[in-house]
Amino acid sequence: MGKWHDKSAALQADGRAFIGGERVWAKSGQQFENLSPIDGRTLGMVARCDGVDVDIAVAAARAAFEDRRWAGKSPAQRKRVLIRFADLMQQNVEELALLETLDMGKPIKYSQTVDVGGAANCIRWYGEAIDKIYDEIAPTAASSLALITREPVGVVAAIVPWNYPMLMASWKIAPALAAGNSVVLKPSEKSPLTALRLAELALEAGVPPGVFNVLPGFGAEAGAALALHMDVDCIGFTGSTRVGKQIMQMAGQSNLKRAWTELGGKSANIVCADCPDLDAAVEAAIGSIFFNQGESCNAPSRLFVEESIKDRFLEKALAKVPAYQPGDPLDENTVMGAIVDATQLKTVMGYIEAGHAGGARLLAGGKQSRTDSGGYYIEPTLFDQVDSSMVIAREEIFGPVLSVLSFTDVQDAVRQANATPYGLHAAVWTSDLSKAIQTSRALRAGTVHVNQYDGDDITVPFGGYKQSGNGRDKSLHAFDKYTELKTTWIQI
Repeated sequence: MGKWHDKSAALQADGRAFIGGERVWAKSGQQFENLSPIDGRTLGMVARCDGVDVDIAVAAARAAFEDRRWAGKSPAQRKRVLIRFADLMQQNVEELALLETLDMGKPIKYSQTVDVGGAANCIRWYGEAIDKIYDEIAPTAASSLALITREPVGVVAAIVPWNYPMLMASWKIAPALAAGNSVVLKPSEKSPLTALRLAELALEAGVPPGVFNVLPGFGAEAGAALALHMDVDCIGFTGSTRVGKQIMQMAGQSNLKRAWTELGGKSANIVCADCPDLDAAVEAAIGSIFFNQGESCNAPSRLFVEESIKDRFLEKALAKVPAYQPGDPLDENTVMGAIVDATQLKTVMGYIEAGHAGGARLLAGGKQSRTDSGGYYIEPTLFDQVDSSMVIAREEIFGPVLSVLSFTDVQDAVRQANATPYGLHAAVWTSDLSKAIQTSRALRAGTVHVNQYDGDDITVPFGGYKQSGNGRDKSLHAFDKYTELKTTWIQI
C-alpha cells in the first residue's frame, strides 16, 4: 500500500491530555472515540476533559506563571527554547504530518509542507522576534521619566479549529509563549492529536512543566469552561462566528478576560475583463477554493467574473476541476482529501442541495465520491448563475463548493462583495492600477489580494473585519493580544 499506509498501520496515537508536563486521562474517566475521515477507522480513544480538568490545567498554568519559571526567563532564553521547539517539529515532520492527515483528512503532501512546515516556521519566527522588540520612553518633561513596557498578560487559553489544527495552534501559542505567558490549549475534538504531540515536543525543547497544557474535549464542556474561567486572563479563539459570539459573551460574563476571535468568511474574488493574466486568475480561483477540501475560512467561495469574459473563464475553470477529484490522503499525489467527518459532509451536501433549490446551475461535481472507502469525500463543485440572495452566496459552506456570479460594473461587484456579515479576505484582478487601488480600498476585508490569491507570510497580520473577528494572528501585531502595556512614571 505504500510508505504512509505502513506508518498509519503502525501508529499508536496517545489521546491523553497534557497537564503540568504529564500525560493524564480526564478526571472523570470519560473518553471519546477519534475517527479518521479517510476511512472511518478508529485512531484511538481521547480524554474527554471537562470543567474539573480545566480547573487543574489553569491552576498549573497559573502556578507556572506566578513562580516565573518561564515568564522570568530573559527573552534570549525563551528564544533559544522556542527555536529548539521548532527544530524538534521539523525533526518529527513525518510523525506530525501523519497525525494531521489521519485526524482531519488533508493530503499528506500538504500536511508536511503547509502544516508542519508553516507551524514550525511560526514557532521559530516568534522565538527570533521576542528579543528584538524594544520598550519605550515617553517624551515627558525633564522632571520625570515615563517608561512604557510590555508584560505578559498571564494565563492564556487558546481554542483552535479542526481545519488547520497545528497551524492555528502555532499562531496562538507562539506569540503567547514568546511573550512569557502560560498557555492552556484546547484543540478541536475532531483533530486533537497533533496538539497533544506538540506539548510533548515543547517540554522536550525546554518549555517548563505547567507552561503549555493541552486539553482535548468538546466545546460545550472544556471550551466553555475555559471561556468562563475566572483565572484565565485572555482567550484566543479561531472557529465559527456563532461560537465566537458565545466566547465573547462568556468572557464578559466571567472576569472580562480579553477575548480575541478569528472567525468565518465568505470571501469575494473579483475578476475584471482587463485581468492581466486570465490563466493565473483561473488557477488561483480553482486552486484556492478546493485547497484543503474548501475547509478554509479565507477560501474565495464567491467568484465575481465580469460578464464579457465569463464564458471564456468558465471554460478554462472547468478544464481544471478534474485535477481536484478527491483521492487517498495518504497518497503523495493527492491534492484534495477527505471532509473532516460525517457531520461536515452532511452540512456541505445540504448546501449543494440548497444551491439546486435556489436555482443555481450546477456545472461540475455536486456528489459524494469514494463512498466505498468508508471515509467522507465530496467532488469539487462549481455553481454558475448564482445570485447574491441565494443561500450558497450568503453562508459559509466550508467545503469544496464555488459560487460564480457575474457583473458588468466593478462598483456593483464591490457592493455585492461587501454585502455580507463577513470581512476576512477579498481579491481583485485588473491591469488598471487606479482601479486596483480604488477597489482594494473599497473592499471591507482584513486582507485584499491584487492579481493573486492566498499570498501569505508570517510577517503580515491575519484577521478580518465585521463578523470575521476582532483580533489579528501572525506578524508582530499578535503580541498586542498577549501582552499588557504598563506605564511606570518616575519623578526625578
